[in-house]
Amino acid sequence: MLVSTKGRYALRVMIELASHERREYVPLSTIAERQSISVKYLESILVVLSKAGVIDGLRGKGGGYRLNREAKDYSVGEILRLTEGSLAPVACLNCKPNSCERADDCRTLPMWEKLEEVICSYLDGISIADLMESSEDDKTH
Repeated sequence: MLVSTKGRYALRVMIELASHERREYVPLSTIAERQSISVKYLESILVVLSKAGVIDGLRGKGGGYRLNREAKDYSVGEILRLTEGSLAPVACLNCKPNSCERADDCRTLPMWEKLEEVICSYLDGISIADLMESSEDDKTH
């Protein structure tokens, strides 16, 4: 599994939004500047997150984006699945049920399935709040 810039930037955006009051809308330009992400690329990420209902967007004066849940209620796995589409380590696990013609005889499939389970379990166990805490810990050490 290789996480793209879209997934990595989406996590940075979520941390950025979490660092503001939940009722406060953060302008697109502010997020772009603070995270060093182009406005155009940032828009494509925010559209995905907004359409999925994980953030709220407001157009016009005083508009921007904000979280609609507590930071602890967002998992890294959730955000990466939205932006990456899958956390599967191999392509044949992207489809459920597995449509690979060799799936019934594949000796490596159980290993890949277990790896996917470990990846998902690990990433689903880390919240945006956890990432915020670890970055605060880094600043104090």
